[in-house]
Amino acid sequence: MADNKFVYFFGNEETEGKNSMKDLLGGKGANLAEMANLGIPVPPGFTITTEVCLLYLEKGVYPEEVIDQINNAVIKLEKVTGKKFGDTENPLLISVRSGARVSMPGMMDTVLNLGLNDDTVIGLSKKTGNDRFAYDSYRRFLTMFGDVVLDIEHEKFESALSAKKKTLGVIQDTELDASALKELAEQFKEIIRKETGTDFPQEPRKQLQMAIDAVFNSWNNQRAITYRRLNNIPGKWGTAVNVQSMVYGNMGETSGTGVAFTRDPATGDKRFFGEYLMNAQGEDVVAGIRTPEPISTLKDNLPEAYARLEAIYHKLEDHFRDMQDIEFTIEEGKLFMLQTRTGKRTAAAALKIAVDMVNEGLIDKRTAVTRVSPEQIDRLLHPTLDSQAEFEVLATGLPASPGAAVGKVVFTAEHAEEMAKANEKVILVRTETSPEDIGGMDAAQGILTVRGGMTSHAAVVARGMGKPCVAGCGSVTIDMASCAFSVSDVTINEGDYVTIDGSTGSLILGEVELVTPGVSGELDTLLSWADEIREMGVRTNADTPHDAQVARDFGAEGIGLCRTEHMFFGEDRIPAVREMILAEDTEVRKAALDKLLPMQKEDFIGLFKVMDGLPVTIRLLDPPLHEFLPKHEELADKLRSLEAEKGSDSEIERIKKIMERVDSMVEVNPMLGHRGCRLGITYPEIYEMQVRAIIEAACELKAGGMDIVPEIMIPLVSHVNELRSTKEDLVEVAESVMAEKNCKFDYLVGTMIELPRAALTADKIAEEAEFFSFGTNDLTQTTFGFSRDDAGKFLPVYIENSILPSDPFAVLDQEGVGELVKIGIEKGRSTRPDIKIGICGEHGGEPSSVKFGYNIGLNYVSCSPFRVPIARLAAAQAVIEKQDN
Repeated sequence: MADNKFVYFFGNEETEGKNSMKDLLGGKGANLAEMANLGIPVPPGFTITTEVCLLYLEKGVYPEEVIDQINNAVIKLEKVTGKKFGDTENPLLISVRSGARVSMPGMMDTVLNLGLNDDTVIGLSKKTGNDRFAYDSYRRFLTMFGDVVLDIEHEKFESALSAKKKTLGVIQDTELDASALKELAEQFKEIIRKETGTDFPQEPRKQLQMAIDAVFNSWNNQRAITYRRLNNIPGKWGTAVNVQSMVYGNMGETSGTGVAFTRDPATGDKRFFGEYLMNAQGEDVVAGIRTPEPISTLKDNLPEAYARLEAIYHKLEDHFRDMQDIEFTIEEGKLFMLQTRTGKRTAAAALKIAVDMVNEGLIDKRTAVTRVSPEQIDRLLHPTLDSQAEFEVLATGLPASPGAAVGKVVFTAEHAEEMAKANEKVILVRTETSPEDIGGMDAAQGILTVRGGMTSHAAVVARGMGKPCVAGCGSVTIDMASCAFSVSDVTINEGDYVTIDGSTGSLILGEVELVTPGVSGELDTLLSWADEIREMGVRTNADTPHDAQVARDFGAEGIGLCRTEHMFFGEDRIPAVREMILAEDTEVRKAALDKLLPMQKEDFIGLFKVMDGLPVTIRLLDPPLHEFLPKHEELADKLRSLEAEKGSDSEIERIKKIMERVDSMVEVNPMLGHRGCRLGITYPEIYEMQVRAIIEAACELKAGGMDIVPEIMIPLVSHVNELRSTKEDLVEVAESVMAEKNCKFDYLVGTMIELPRAALTADKIAEEAEFFSFGTNDLTQTTFGFSRDDAGKFLPVYIENSILPSDPFAVLDQEGVGELVKIGIEKGRSTRPDIKIGICGEHGGEPSSVKFGYNIGLNYVSCSPFRVPIARLAAAQAVIEKQDN
């Protein structure tokens, strides 16, 4: 390790780093070096690399070379500044700050004014001729060192400061004179002695080493760990430490400090935006101790410093070609830049800035597409909680469908529909939803469920509708008898208002103000640029003409999944569906299906019209038939009522027969039971009716001049013989209908790959399938052996304890499930090289899963309508990332 460089100097012509070294120097250190290279006034200093952080955290000690290089850097800093560290005549004071490779604002620790002790504070006072300034800096240093390095509760110092101000009858810190600040410094040292059992360390070199240790250790404090988890920042990156000579904004009314943005971070407007305080240090601005001034007034207070700041911010934005977040200090009229970094911004601002910068010639379209994250697009499309609103989260579930909603609590789909007809806004609260709740889900503003995961029925349907949903909120207990639910000792009755945030999984008592982001023409502009770049198609999962139209308006290029079971629950058709299920022979079953045929045909006509000329993939009936029948409990209640009221014997007998049929259809594990193609094989007349409806609808529209592209998908195939047998029957029906109608068009018959065996034998299945669509929801379920509706009970613990990196129903498991998808693609194309392959599970709208799909060769992804813009952007970014790597 003798040749390793661990410390990089910056701030003069000897600056050793640059902006491209963020992995090693962290974002702050790399940008400080870059500003120094640009000739911008930066207080000199040095950066200790992220490699040192990882070595220290692993071994608890530093290699000798690190200590030597730090000591040499201090000597160089003394030479450059003309001051000496620990000197009692002209002391060098330094700041010690963290600096990860990406911005983690406020998550790690900082120590300012390091190097002060009982002797150097006197030297600083004499050198500056400002006793008050010196002791103000000392009391600040003691507070930060005590809090950050010695782990003493910050409030203990704040309480002493507040008591001193109260005793003297002053309000602002700036009203404390030198004498009061000296007394505070003594009090603070006594707090340190009492809390640690030892005296405050007076030796500056020891202070420096302890502060460096503390900043490295702060990489693993709880708030930093949480921030990394929320923002997908790897723990193996570590942080750099930046040691920098102090400049002082607290030297009087010609000194100050501030934070600013080169554009408005809330709106993206091209205007200088920020705040500053005179006679203050940096933490005063962010801590809210004093009310800062808007940056525009600095022009009046210190016009020369403002003019210099204005020139620098333009230079920085032009150089980095992005909106910058800058930190500055003015010391007795002289401006110093302490930091520049890419500024955090709202989704609306990110979009506006990206488009504006292309129009200004600062960046190209390709760069603009990388400047907006898919998650920001998601936020733009849904209402959110007002950032200024105050509220308390009552309970937390899974963030199953984004956006926020406010409404009165209702517990049944029927009640939701009734309330909605009366123009009441409602939140549907259910233990779990089922397909028969579809009307109430449509009527509600949002959905809250006690059970279920990210791909539960509630989550999938809500995302398709663009409605907020919080799923798997296990701390909620519903009492249907009293029409109420409770969380701990709080009871919420039907009709009470609640707010849900489907982006965070929060349940909030009462009404919270919502903000609906404006979707501007800039979104269309950016997505049109994304479409020029992407190579993978984007379709939608849609079952109704309305959803299909929403998706097409969002840029969908067809339907990748139409779940036909959702069409069976309409009030006009559920009786016929139940008649078909309860039929005791084929003839009765066919008679019931004949009633459904014209309804199904109209369903498909509606979808085909919206998607004129685009492919429509229709999945034949998939769920177990018992889902369409009344629940046993409901029938039992009805039977008891009839018997109590002495109802007709025939009606009682009818209910008993239905109960027998319902009971006979109960399965131990219905998700792996009599469903999918197994239904089509045992009851072929069901699929035959559906295919007849598809082909008749297509013929009717084709006769009217429309271009129809139907793709018939057979679900839950595990063996090629299942597909071969079913396909033979369906092709015979399709050809027969076209002959009857004297109509001819191309159609495809394919399958959904959603079982591990299907992926592993995809070469054989491709002998019959003309397309594959990976159903990654069920493939995840069957690969992990997780029930997606029950996994919410343990998956949060798995994620919290890093057993799994994320919920595999929300983010595709690339190592396991993804590997099966890759095998399926490779094997399928070994048999049929031109086979069209997509995914239609919820992963089709999750950005990292979309990018994975592109890299393994999918032709398209399909997702819920409101995720289509997200998938379009992610697919374009996948191309850019692959090209850049």
